[in-house]
Amino acid sequence: MNRILTYEVKKEQENLRIEQYLRRHRYSRQNLTELKKMPDSILVNGSPRYLKQRLAAGDVLTVHIQETESSEHIPPISIPLDIVYEDEDILVINKPAGMPTHPSMNNYTNTLANGLAWYFQTQGKAFVFRCTNRLDRDTSGLTVVAKHMLSSNILSSMAVHHEVSREYLALVRGSVTPAQGTIHAPLSRKPGSIIERMVDFENGESAVTHYRVIKEQNGHSLVSLQLETGRTHQIRIHMKYLGFPLIGDYLYNPDMEYIRRQALHCCRLAFCHPVSGEYIAFSAPLPMDMQNVLTPAKDMIKQSPARYGHNSE
Repeated sequence: MNRILTYEVKKEQENLRIEQYLRRHRYSRQNLTELKKMPDSILVNGSPRYLKQRLAAGDVLTVHIQETESSEHIPPISIPLDIVYEDEDILVINKPAGMPTHPSMNNYTNTLANGLAWYFQTQGKAFVFRCTNRLDRDTSGLTVVAKHMLSSNILSSMAVHHEVSREYLALVRGSVTPAQGTIHAPLSRKPGSIIERMVDFENGESAVTHYRVIKEQNGHSLVSLQLETGRTHQIRIHMKYLGFPLIGDYLYNPDMEYIRRQALHCCRLAFCHPVSGEYIAFSAPLPMDMQNVLTPAKDMIKQSPARYGHNSE
């Protein structure tokens, strides 16, 4: 991936070393180390410069990020991708349920990473897979992928400092009470399991989830959730702790009557763009399998009578 970034040095920034200037623009030390290895990656007024050299007001600083190698062990596979947004720095993708984010032992060729590897290969571009908010395989919705090392570093830092707003929609049985609130319940790994987590007030890491009921229909509640922290399985564990586990959750509530995966969807992402600083927000509609849970059977028959063995008259 190639990316050229240009900065004009202001009066109050003169006499800064180039490395100081870039650090103030959220380049990490690792980013600067990598830039040193790239040919002609730092130019001032069109001429190569070292990072320790100083800048003058009015200088034009050009940074050329040159990434020529792609992620190893991610075979490119032609997989349809629902790309919601793309520019030179990031991709926002609406991931379907059932698609793992990255390859693992049992899912080596059917992941989001495989699809992106193919997407960039067809453009003749190298691509290192850097996903900022990784969704579980069976969680659908929005995820943001960095296209180069700088946007990745800045997005990761933003996530750590809670600068990325994430809203999820979940389905549970019954009427959630209270209808809105905040769940403070620290989480830790469940003893004897490498996957499951549990509420653990003695040894767990802080976890905070804000929730509110959007609507109740067909015996279920649609709940909006916003994460203040991003622990593994946080929403799934917190809603179970509240007494209203997500339906379809094979780990924590194998209630598969209406849906065959945890009924969880990331419906909104909002953050300041890692390079331009512009505030941006994205949304993804509730997927059909979750919509169907909220639709009474009689209405579903009207919508698709053949599917339910009824004749249309």
